[in-house]
Amino acid sequence: MLPKMLTLAAVQAYYERGHSPADLMEEVIARRAALADPAVFITKTPDDALRAAAQAVMAGPRDLPLWGIPFAVKDNIDVAGLPTTAACPAFAYDPAEDATLIARLRAAGAIVIGKTNLDQFATGLNGTRSPHGAPRSVFDADYVSGGSSSGSAVAVASGLCSFALGTDTAGSGRVPAAFNNLVGIKPTPGLVPNTGVVPACRSVDVVTVFAGCVADGAEVRAVMEGYDAADPFSRHATPAALPPRPRIGVLTGAEREFYGNAEVEALYDAAIARAESLGATIVPFDYAPFREAAALLYDGPWVAERLAAVEGFLATNADDFDPTVRRIIEGAKGRTAVQAFNALYRLNEIRQQTAPVWQAVDLLMLPTSPTTCTVADMLADPIGRNSQFGRYTNFVNLMGLAAIAVPAGFGTSGLPGGVTLIGPAFSDQALVPFAGAMHAAADCGMGIDQGAEVPPATLPTCPDGWLPIVVVGAHLSGMPLNAELTGPGGVLLQSTRTGAGYRLYALPGTVPPKPGLIHDPAFVGEGIKVEVWALPAAAFGAFVARIPAPLGVGKLTLEDGRQISGFLCESHALSGAIEVTSYGSWRAYRASVTG
Repeated sequence: MLPKMLTLAAVQAYYERGHSPADLMEEVIARRAALADPAVFITKTPDDALRAAAQAVMAGPRDLPLWGIPFAVKDNIDVAGLPTTAACPAFAYDPAEDATLIARLRAAGAIVIGKTNLDQFATGLNGTRSPHGAPRSVFDADYVSGGSSSGSAVAVASGLCSFALGTDTAGSGRVPAAFNNLVGIKPTPGLVPNTGVVPACRSVDVVTVFAGCVADGAEVRAVMEGYDAADPFSRHATPAALPPRPRIGVLTGAEREFYGNAEVEALYDAAIARAESLGATIVPFDYAPFREAAALLYDGPWVAERLAAVEGFLATNADDFDPTVRRIIEGAKGRTAVQAFNALYRLNEIRQQTAPVWQAVDLLMLPTSPTTCTVADMLADPIGRNSQFGRYTNFVNLMGLAAIAVPAGFGTSGLPGGVTLIGPAFSDQALVPFAGAMHAAADCGMGIDQGAEVPPATLPTCPDGWLPIVVVGAHLSGMPLNAELTGPGGVLLQSTRTGAGYRLYALPGTVPPKPGLIHDPAFVGEGIKVEVWALPAAAFGAFVARIPAPLGVGKLTLEDGRQISGFLCESHALSGAIEVTSYGSWRAYRASVTG
């Protein structure tokens, strides 16, 4: 049985149980046919072609990194055998060969399931600018999915494929991730080749990855990346490092603009607290110069690059453009070379102006989008609403930075929000561990499966001289007593589960409310969600000394078989306690009580 989300681990486990890529393609065909949103795909790989692709993969070596992994492709990226349309039927052509990165993915064993919908010519952040309709948020069909890589995000979030490719000029590989509870991997410009990609702004375009978790997205990015002499903007990468406990720049004062969306603002604040609980140092910074850089992308002469990409086609086929896209691109007419040079000078002045920020922080954490809206509201104000989405994304490629967008949880409306970690050029891999830890600690699943386990991309190791401890209740990240761990400098190592044989109880009369975890060898269960923290040795002793009876510290067995010291409860204290094992975690039980 496959889970809702087709993560790399889920697909690999499926194959290890004796199933084949041919079996998986039948599941993909069934899921694709059952999808309620008709606007996700522009062109589907025909069923028989999917079956043939599976057979071809099965005939080759099985040790390929993406063997039998299904993926979708934004329809401004060339895939041989499928038309490229950029969501403009009159523009369509049949590519003679794969884009460079598609060839790399196919050589790694991945299988294309179709070409996905987008804001026409990748112009927009909302997903409504297409003649094929507007893909919707997987959580509420009244709401936009984000764009321009709209169909790709919905395809992954709906469980149709393991990952999908987008493109990102202004945030199109990040905003749809936030609106669909996904990870968006946005590489440093030049890291992934653009050969065979219809350009939007050729000098700053980036091909991106949507995935359920950071580990999956990073693995796919690693297959795609690498210098390509056929791409004039391709670069030889020198990886940049980041510390395991980074200094993170966050918004402050008037630069905290959420356009009245209190839910997203609360999710951002919770993400800041979560980052601090993971060992980060929080550093407020002035976003104003970054905002000025962001404005250059659409309000300055860079919009002329969009005209350069389609100038000949626009001259003969203006009526085939989406009206909003045409309005934006035609707005470039009359821009001068003098304006372009002046804007380039100003961008470099802003880089110099913001250099001290990068001396004070290791990375930035911003709301991926400060708000969202319904499709109806977007259509009523397509320029204004769209610009709100890009407030914290538009500057990133202009300044040559790397970014990973991760889920940040759900608001009371049931809609998700996200944050983006932004690092220096070629810090792509260095961002992965902390981004993975942030997603795991958010405890919001991935895509439509809000209860899915999200593994950290890599598990941090316990520093020398420190001691690990397993917590199950009020000391969990974001819970009332978490400061007793973060105060002395504790670091979250892992979100995981106990092994089978543990039961959880809500202890009566405890303030704040606390659980009791007991070991019952006769009990068979899936384990209880816990967190593994690390404390300096001296702080560990002081922490344990403060633990009140009937709680104590003993050895717990985790789902991977490791035994680590953690909270256990004396059995006599269970008189009058309520068993809450069925909730799977203390956090889930408390959410059911507090509503």
